Amino acid sequence: MKRIHVAAAVIRGADGRILIAKRAEEQHQGGLWEFPGGKVEADETVPQALARELEEELGIRPSAARPLIQVRHDYPDKQVLLDVWEVSAFSGEPHGAEGQPLAWVSPRQLDDYAFPAANAPIVMAARLPERYLITPQDLPPAELLHGVRRALASGIRLIQLRAPGMFDAQYRDLAVDIQGLCAGKAQLMLKGPLEWLGDFPAAGWHLTAAQLRQYVDKGRPFPLERRLAASCHSAAELQLAARMGVDFVTLSPVQATPSHPATPALGWAQVAELLQGFNQPAYVLGGVGPAQLEQAWQVGAQGVAGIRAFWPD
Repeated sequence: MKRIHVAAAVIRGADGRILIAKRAEEQHQGGLWEFPGGKVEADETVPQALARELEEELGIRPSAARPLIQVRHDYPDKQVLLDVWEVSAFSGEPHGAEGQPLAWVSPRQLDDYAFPAANAPIVMAARLPERYLITPQDLPPAELLHGVRRALASGIRLIQLRAPGMFDAQYRDLAVDIQGLCAGKAQLMLKGPLEWLGDFPAAGWHLTAAQLRQYVDKGRPFPLERRLAASCHSAAELQLAARMGVDFVTLSPVQATPSHPATPALGWAQVAELLQGFNQPAYVLGGVGPAQLEQAWQVGAQGVAGIRAFWPD
């Protein structure tokens, strides 16, 4: 069965809301909501197909677009490759040119709409930011709290509290304080024993590669409403993350770093190859920062994760 190449768009308005459209009942997966787009013809690039489809379906022309995520999905009757781009600027006024209902919704509201199964990773990618801050280790709690406040003020919306050198009780106390700071502003991801999960219901969990191997056969440890991430360094670990049903991963190290000088760097070419078959959002980590965002998008990543790159001085 030939895989159908589809170009789709996460169209984001100036207010951050996202445009979605409802599929006609007689279509494949009819009656469900979708991100606008359509089939890439043999003589087209993805940007060309996207521009044509958005003009035909919505009467708009994209003027700023970049890769967001690629998703391969096998339905019983159809195999698709969804090549999804984020459109952040366009000309024209969107309307259902083919009679389809449209809705502008906040990223959080996307969960309230029924999408085809293949769209689940796209919904997650649309909700996740492009920057993932990991807190530095060996800082006193007061300094960590101060840094998190400043990071939130700068617009950081995804934070991992990583403090491997702390005593468990100290980490847990700090997690309570930082969870309070993040409420309504950012998603907090914690690290630690899964026995702690019940004590921090508002936080997501970032698994180590060792935890991923240990718990993969038990499946996802909590419902889809909570964020689950994992640290990956190889194709095998990405496969484990997919099996467990994580929402996103970090893939590292892209380049050699002072914190892990003995760990071989993957390099951009290998990162691109590893992400080619991975259907979930992935942040690249290790020797990268805001200057590498464009490169990260081009190899298929959600964005960049970092410690030094995003931590306020």
